[in-house]
Amino acid sequence: MKKHNAQNIKVGLFGGTFNPVHWGHLRLAEEIREIFNLSHVIYIPAHIPPHKKSDVISAGHRFAMVQLAISGNHAFQASDIELKRPGRSYSIDTIRHFHGLSEDSPELFFIMGMDAFREIRTWKDYPAFFSTCNFIVMARPGAPDGGRSGLLPADIVQEFTYRENKRCFVHTSGYRVYIHRGTLIDISSTAIRALARQGKSIKYLVPEAVERYIADNRLYHDS
Repeated sequence: MKKHNAQNIKVGLFGGTFNPVHWGHLRLAEEIREIFNLSHVIYIPAHIPPHKKSDVISAGHRFAMVQLAISGNHAFQASDIELKRPGRSYSIDTIRHFHGLSEDSPELFFIMGMDAFREIRTWKDYPAFFSTCNFIVMARPGAPDGGRSGLLPADIVQEFTYRENKRCFVHTSGYRVYIHRGTLIDISSTAIRALARQGKSIKYLVPEAVERYIADNRLYHDS
């Protein structure tokens, strides 16, 4: 059942590996915050990402880089909730955690990429996701999305109705799934790691403080 709070506060939950965090993560979060009128966006680095198997540095380093990257933006916060939880990091547990922080919790918007959304059937308790919060799925401008009929998992598509005026899918719980085509910033964490391993510059791909942190701690460098 969808919950509403008296002040109608909206909060974005931005989960991910952030290996490392880069300008693309920051710009998209800022756009989403403004478009959806979010009071703030919380970055939540995963402790042990279930779908990432290699080339993931320690959660402590990734969390520290997120803190450096968002410093100075009062609307961005970082949470170490998944770092404190033992074992693999499951988003459904994180969403439930934020719901349980207060009796009158804010309206939550879970921010994720289109690639991850297409694999959501592999996520823990995935059908329950759509009864816990809203989703904002980030899609690259101009990228094909397979049409409305192919976007949602086939086994639960009947639980949704598309609202043309709101440009979103509405679940039977009342929560919504929005597709956001943000500004194209063609930066990937994979490419940044590759450059760092080769000893090449990553300047202007990540915030300057993150660039220094990677260099000082020799992250992603070949041994």
